[in-house]
Amino acid sequence: MVERLAAAERHKALQGVPGWREVDGREAIARIFTFKDFNEAFGFMTRAALVAEKNDHHPEWRNVYKTVEVVLTTHDAGGITRRDIDLASAMDAIARQFGVA
Repeated sequence: MVERLAAAERHKALQGVPGWREVDGREAIARIFTFKDFNEAFGFMTRAALVAEKNDHHPEWRNVYKTVEVVLTTHDAGGITRRDIDLASAMDAIARQFGVA
């Protein structure tokens, strides 16, 4: 099983994924991505889904038109783990392919 990150480790790890923030009231991180249109948003979700499936680590997310809201946590560990940070970083890289920083 993957280990939860301690508070100091979480804060340090979040510095490597700008735009992600800790979620109030739960041990999770979140980010909102805004794309040019629905096609780009859905394309992002499709590519991110392939990465998530490959890593057996799936986001909580929601899409409305050109916006994708993402929440990451590792349910098995009861909080934020390296898997969440790695998936956040991968999602950032995918978003950059669409011109979203």
